[in-house]
Order: sequence, then C-alpha cells, then structure tokens
Amino acid sequence: MPDETQQQKKQVQINTGDEIVRGRFSNSMLISHNAEEFIIDWLLNSPSGAHIVSRIIVTPGHIKRIISALQENLKKYESKFGQITPAEGGKHEFH
Repeated sequence: MPDETQQQKKQVQINTGDEIVRGRFSNSMLISHNAEEFIIDWLLNSPSGAHIVSRIIVTPGHIKRIISALQENLKKYESKFGQITPAEGGKHEFH
C-alpha cells in the first residue's frame, strides 16, 4: 500500500481560466521537430480552410513521455469501451 507521501504526489491541483477550461476542438494536426524540440500544431479543418487552434512545444524527452501516456490511456479506453476503428484516410468534405 502506498505511503502518505506517494499519495500526495499523485494529487495535482491545476488552476486555470474559463477560456482554457472550455478546451478547443481539433480534427487535424501537424508535427515538426528539430534537435531540441517538437512542435505540435492542433488544427481545425473547416470549410474556410485550416486554422491553428493551439501550438504546443515540448522537448524530445517529454514527447516520448506523452506518447507513452497516450498509448497507456488508449489501451485503458479500448479495454473499457471496445476497439477503436480508425477512420479511413482521405480528403475531409464539408456540407
């Protein structure tokens, strides 16, 4: 059983403004990198074109931790809700 110190490390209090709490929708992304950083641009493809909704810049070490956390959470999600079937690639069309 974890001791009290380990339990306290798991609890993180995050404070933010309303704009961040609402979040942003993204249906596409671009990733670029150099020796020191990865740049992830989250995009919204819409009838008027692609728009950057957020840009995140992280170190190579952190991108590796992000990928690991995403893989772990994807496994948990699929074990609870079932296998995700990726959408087929191709051009997005808007009606």
